[in-house]
Amino acid sequence: MLKGLIGKKIGMTQIFDDEGAAIPVTIIEAGPCYVTQIRSDHVDGYSAVQLGFHETKPKRLNGGQLGHLKKNDLPPLRYLREFRTKNMDGIEEGKKITVDEVFSVGDHVDVIGKTKGRGFAGVMKRHGFHGGPKTHGQSDRQRSPGSIGATSGTSRVFPGKKMPGHMGNKRKTVQNLKVILVDSERNLIAVRGAVPGPKGGILVIKEVRKQ
Repeated sequence: MLKGLIGKKIGMTQIFDDEGAAIPVTIIEAGPCYVTQIRSDHVDGYSAVQLGFHETKPKRLNGGQLGHLKKNDLPPLRYLREFRTKNMDGIEEGKKITVDEVFSVGDHVDVIGKTKGRGFAGVMKRHGFHGGPKTHGQSDRQRSPGSIGATSGTSRVFPGKKMPGHMGNKRKTVQNLKVILVDSERNLIAVRGAVPGPKGGILVIKEVRKQ
């Protein structure tokens, strides 16, 4: 059975266990998802399942997207993602998959999302530099990166140097999060800890890769 779903981040809260300890969790609306396409080795060169999530208005999709979904009589779905898998048991195009069919309490998952965009940031915010001295004639360079060059023997700045620039808005995976709660009625899943992205951000929940 496929161990993966597409979801939407709802937000963070806390759940109390039987001993009264507070567990910080992220609530994710996981599914329901539809199997929109099955990739096979002899046709596509690899084995995978494509899932669709979040019904939307048809006018928000183009003709190619609507035609792709119409082959299996599926509603207009805004987000499509592929999951590599060799196990195709119980998977067929057009099938609806719910969260309680895929995950259960106690499972460990990897969550993939896009981090919050922070715009253009300096080295102190972006890389954690401690900044320059605040005394001894310092006037306007407290938050600057300082010297970036080497000696005349190098005469250049090496690629990958930590510099100011665009921060965030990158794909990030948080690994090995424990599933604390599965609500099949509302299609919700709660995982321990934080996941990337803002509230409402699209997430991919997969079976943990590093057991």
